[in-house]
Amino acid sequence: MRPYSAIGLALLLAACAVPAERDTGVGSQPTLPKAKPPIIPTVDIAPAEGWAAGETPVPARGLQVSAFAAGLDHPRWLLVLPDGDVLVAESNGPSGKSGIRGVKGAIMKQVMGKAGAGTPSADRITLLRDADGDGVAELRTPFATGLHSPFGMALIGATLYVANADAIVATAYTPGATQAGPFRHVVSLPGKGDQLNHHWTKSLLADREGRFLYVGVGSNSNIGENGMAAETNRAAILRIDPASGDTRVFASGLRNPVGLAWEPTTQRLWAVVNERDELGNNLVPDYLTSVSEGGFYGWPWYYWGGNRDTRVPLPAGASPTPLRPDYGLGNHVAPLGLAFSTGNALGERFAQGAFVGLHGSWNRKPLNGYKVVFVPFQAGHPAGPPVEVLGGFLSADGKAHGRPVGVAMHADGVLVADDVGNAIWKLRRAPRP
Repeated sequence: MRPYSAIGLALLLAACAVPAERDTGVGSQPTLPKAKPPIIPTVDIAPAEGWAAGETPVPARGLQVSAFAAGLDHPRWLLVLPDGDVLVAESNGPSGKSGIRGVKGAIMKQVMGKAGAGTPSADRITLLRDADGDGVAELRTPFATGLHSPFGMALIGATLYVANADAIVATAYTPGATQAGPFRHVVSLPGKGDQLNHHWTKSLLADREGRFLYVGVGSNSNIGENGMAAETNRAAILRIDPASGDTRVFASGLRNPVGLAWEPTTQRLWAVVNERDELGNNLVPDYLTSVSEGGFYGWPWYYWGGNRDTRVPLPAGASPTPLRPDYGLGNHVAPLGLAFSTGNALGERFAQGAFVGLHGSWNRKPLNGYKVVFVPFQAGHPAGPPVEVLGGFLSADGKAHGRPVGVAMHADGVLVADDVGNAIWKLRRAPRP
């Protein structure tokens, strides 16, 4: 019998620890089973394989997909500029930083490497331009280099803001420019100088008036096991005044809020949130929710409204009343990208609602996510089950051809960043026969 390392044995045992269950965590009224913290955390990895030549994801009926750009280096996030140019952050986590220590941290490092997240960060923003409108970017050029795990991007007037893993930086932007000028420091973010930096991604969204930046900052742990001092200004959406650097918590108790977007009907802020691990195969649903100023959404003491996570002692004194999320996206699906439909580019069926990139699970049996879904909206609220608009990211034998990350509306379709397939896919309406 082949000998196993301690890490390999842990992975083997974990993969067999939990039987397959149906996901009940989808919709406005998800079913929440009793919490069952496993003795050995469930691990089920989709090994990163990439796409074979000529392969693409599978679009929904009535849609078509093509490679807007290929051969990128771990593309994660997208910003469509007013002239149609596209900025893509090619990025990975900062080297040597994690929020998980010891044997568990070593296991997680091995897991993430197998899933395609262990490569060095390119620390680059690339500009893509499709001048002839054929759905393929004929120009691809480095726009900004030497950044520090860049992720979120936002344009306010003639200033481009970039959220590195530990700070917001800014540069002057001129329409049509193919290379950024020098960056200046705007404000530090959680992770600056910290050895612990569990959720390193920092998403970025400007308000419609161009006064404030909203930043999604994930927790520095699963459930606060590194101490709440390590969670200062984390598990939150921060609101930053870039002119003064004033930073305050806009909403809290959001374990890892990534995609941020304005809902076009109500003008309210919405977010997709990655919830906690190790409560069972079908806990806790990741979610899509509107975000209220001053709102508290439960982490780490509660989940999905007032459900107590008894692993985490309540703090002394009165604890805030948690708000209930609007819409469950499924358990451990890892929602990252969020973009609201604008216009009728993909047809009437997809004219009102939210496109969400589900990066996919690594800690559930069977695997979950690995697709882009559309959540229909009416009057500013979710109104129906999610519709898969782009799938096929998993092979029949459970390997990952790709994993969706950022999504963005673009002219006549939707762009999807794929950090395992190293591509940007463009989803458009198929020609009528």
